[in-house]
Amino acid sequence: MSKVAVIMGSTSDLPVMQDAIDILEGFDLEVEVDIVSAHRTPEKLFEYGITAHERGIKVIIAGAGGAAHLPGMIASLSPLPVIGVPVKSSNSIDGWDSVLSILQMPGGVPVATVALNGAKNAGILAAQIIGTSDKCTLDKILVYKEGLKEKVIEGAKKVKK
Repeated sequence: MSKVAVIMGSTSDLPVMQDAIDILEGFDLEVEVDIVSAHRTPEKLFEYGITAHERGIKVIIAGAGGAAHLPGMIASLSPLPVIGVPVKSSNSIDGWDSVLSILQMPGGVPVATVALNGAKNAGILAAQIIGTSDKCTLDKILVYKEGLKEKVIEGAKKVKK
């Protein structure tokens, strides 16, 4: 079974990151969840980033607010794809500091970045990455996308005159 890591800088990020956990579990993917602070637990960050692929992780979703160094630091240490989720935190400058900290990575250290508080999309993107080599996951994504289409069609029927 493919495994996705969902990590965040502190427990205060969990309400946002729970959307990624929920959607991944909905696709029947194994999810490893942990708190890994770039600033308060740098030793854990290094160990986590260097060894994630050895534990069977295929994609890392990293959420962080404020200065938001976690996604970029993990990407600098790991050979795995990293998806960054900027989190609007209590000490944030309207979330822009988090968005730009994750988005503006130097060449050679890519981090796919979703919208502010966009953990659900991060989970879907992680599942799509896994779906490129796992037909079962791909089939679940196809069903999910068809469900999105059906919701729009049903909504249109309700408002169309």
